[in-house]
Amino acid sequence: MPNRRKLADPKSIVITIGGLHGTGKTTYARALAQDLGLRHISAGQLFRDIAKEKNLSLEELNDLACSDPKIDQLIDQRTREEAEKGGTIIDGQLASAIAGDKADLRILITAPERVRMERISRRDAIPFEEVVKKTTERERSERERYRRYYRLDVSDSSIYDIVVDTGMRTIEETMKILKSAIEDYIEKQSQR
Repeated sequence: MPNRRKLADPKSIVITIGGLHGTGKTTYARALAQDLGLRHISAGQLFRDIAKEKNLSLEELNDLACSDPKIDQLIDQRTREEAEKGGTIIDGQLASAIAGDKADLRILITAPERVRMERISRRDAIPFEEVVKKTTERERSERERYRRYYRLDVSDSSIYDIVVDTGMRTIEETMKILKSAIEDYIEKQSQR
């Protein structure tokens, strides 16, 4: 577990939320940020914004990112800058690693594969079979890219402080667990 700093001001906390596509990391990060009065930054949204700026699909930008590390470097730079400002919840597959020692609390969100694919299918209004094919290929490509560029294995949960399976509970139940864990952490660090 990384060295923890005392939180003189709980609003200066940096929380990272990682997880694969469809686990709910952005949903929970956004809701927690709003509830706790923190800023929310989504690496996935940054990626989507770049795809839109370049007039590319997510798959096309993912393919480009495999040969051009500048795509990931741009997202990494923004992630680090936001972590340095403090007072934020940052979600993304690599958010915890990229935020480095600026991250006070690292949360991993998981869900069974079928649940993840169903969520993506509903969210993006894409047939389930197509989601499975595209997401499986995208995640395979990302795993290879992250190993090559960062020497990171996204399936390694050892860097996280908390792991929560979002496929087992309702959104409200999961929010209650996450909020309680964050509040407990803030209280303990403020008393150090």
